[in-house]
Amino acid sequence: MKVQHWGLAWGIAALCCASAASAQGVLERVSGGGKLVIAHRESSVPFSYIDSQSGKPVGYAMDLCLRLADVVRKKTGKKDMQVEFLAVTPANRIAMVEQGKADMECGSTTNNAERRQKVAFTVPHFITGARLLVKSASTIDRVEDLNGKKLVSTKGTTPLKAADQANRERLMGITILEAPDHAKAVEMVEKGEADAFVMDDVLLYGLAAGRPNPGALKVVGRFMTTEPLAIMLPKNDPEFKKLVDDEMRRLITSRDIYPIYEKWFAKPIPPNNTTLNLPVSYLLRDFWKYPTDQVPF
Repeated sequence: MKVQHWGLAWGIAALCCASAASAQGVLERVSGGGKLVIAHRESSVPFSYIDSQSGKPVGYAMDLCLRLADVVRKKTGKKDMQVEFLAVTPANRIAMVEQGKADMECGSTTNNAERRQKVAFTVPHFITGARLLVKSASTIDRVEDLNGKKLVSTKGTTPLKAADQANRERLMGITILEAPDHAKAVEMVEKGEADAFVMDDVLLYGLAAGRPNPGALKVVGRFMTTEPLAIMLPKNDPEFKKLVDDEMRRLITSRDIYPIYEKWFAKPIPPNNTTLNLPVSYLLRDFWKYPTDQVPF
């Protein structure tokens, strides 16, 4: 019996040690000499994507995350802190943060109640909505025009879920297709494999602008969803989240975020030096008057 009790005690002690190790926060790990891991996307233009000329991740969200990385350096006193970049997809991005493989996901991820069960979010850096990308010659002008046609979206995204739900509830007769990433979904529309691509409209504008023939595509339809996009963080690391939230609020209230926004939405961006010409929307401007990580979705 004594042997069994000691075995149980050692087992409990081992579990406690494992829990303590897994509970180590980002700032504590960096203070001990660890890296800051930034997750990025490959084709979420202009938020987070690979510049084909440099081969490096760039974008609006990436610039914000690099600002946040500087704040982590100052807070921890680790001027030599290394930043590691981790490519993620719409399908695995939440798991990478939830499992501790990435400290920040810097892309175009929507902050919603379902995802907040697994991860945390900081103050939104953009507010958009899902619309449709179609060929310029297409007669499709709204989602109702897709009856009997094929609609593609990217796996693991909120627009895909919204389109699927609308299709089922309203008996629209649409064939819903999944693409592994945004670039493939655009390609499917160009090749006629899908009649439309539903995604956040800002991403659609960015993706179309980067194609060999941008004029062959157009964005149509009303907003199907409202999407507050925010940098994703670990769920149970309040010290790290507070540091990130405070810096995001400072960037917004000081208006330091506006030149960063203009760099990616009002000026030529790589790799083709195209300009999106998307000013700050009234929704985002109003939200930034009282910047918060709390969103009603």
